[in-house]
Amino acid sequence: MKPPHFWSAGLDPKSREAAPLTRALLTPVESLYIWGFKRRWKKATPAPAPMPIICIGNVTVGGVGKTPIVALIRERVGEMGYRAASLSRGHGGRLKGPVKVDPVEHGAGDVGDEPLMLACSGESWIGRDRAATATAMANAGVDVIVMDDGFQTPSVKKTLSFLVIDGEAGFGNGYCLPKGPMREPYNTANERADHRIVTGDAKRLPEALLNGAFRARLVPRAGAPDGPLVAFAGIGRPTKVFDSLKAAGADLRDGVGFGDHYVYKQSDIDFLRRLAKDHGARLITTEKDYVRLPEDWREGVLAWPVTMDFGDDKERLDEVLQTAIETFYHEA
Repeated sequence: MKPPHFWSAGLDPKSREAAPLTRALLTPVESLYIWGFKRRWKKATPAPAPMPIICIGNVTVGGVGKTPIVALIRERVGEMGYRAASLSRGHGGRLKGPVKVDPVEHGAGDVGDEPLMLACSGESWIGRDRAATATAMANAGVDVIVMDDGFQTPSVKKTLSFLVIDGEAGFGNGYCLPKGPMREPYNTANERADHRIVTGDAKRLPEALLNGAFRARLVPRAGAPDGPLVAFAGIGRPTKVFDSLKAAGADLRDGVGFGDHYVYKQSDIDFLRRLAKDHGARLITTEKDYVRLPEDWREGVLAWPVTMDFGDDKERLDEVLQTAIETFYHEA
């Protein structure tokens, strides 16, 4: 789904449409949501983790760059000598898990697009029951879990929690669902987070929030393809993809945005191919969108690979990860 305009608090030029009345009508619902969230956490007893669990979460609905961070941290932990695997809920997939994702055997309709994308670069598991899946992964010989999302899930104890914040989008209008994009109030999320990771430009965020936070940005793993391009993306903020392509020097003729985890139809692909033909261009999309396309629709569509770059914070990130893992196994 695409988020409503009034969630963006000025980032979207249409954000003022119907906002005052809508916010007033949704205030009681927001209050009920926050009450239910706090009650669930108060009553929960997280299951002990069978191995270190590094949680990568966020406080807002929509894309903030969690999955590329999961892939990078899984890679860093693997280079430390541990068998690291990602764990996702499997949003959008029909399988409940625990399942080790096989990119040859499974499709996005089975396991979800993000776990499938993660399986193309490393070991990836899904499971609706995080605690049960963690146990299955431990039994399979996994040393460290890098959990994609699950920050608001109290079912299993996390060893280390990173709260990812989109520096450009911030917290939208600052309200919780459905009045705004927040999954929970920021203060409660920040209390549970061991570290914050701010992605991209951070002009919308207060300086106090940036103090001590890791800074990261999405960078392409390869240069922009030559020639005219038409981009499409079904992620939290498709404009991030289009802006990144332009920044990489792409000759981007047009960009078409869809809702996050959008399930493409034949009519969508037909429209995109006509649009590309009109511009004398090739189609390009994200890796996440590419794996969501049926194989026979991928012909002529380019996937643009990106990774998360921590810059000067890379060594500090490694130290934090190594310390948390070693401490867990020392105390186990």
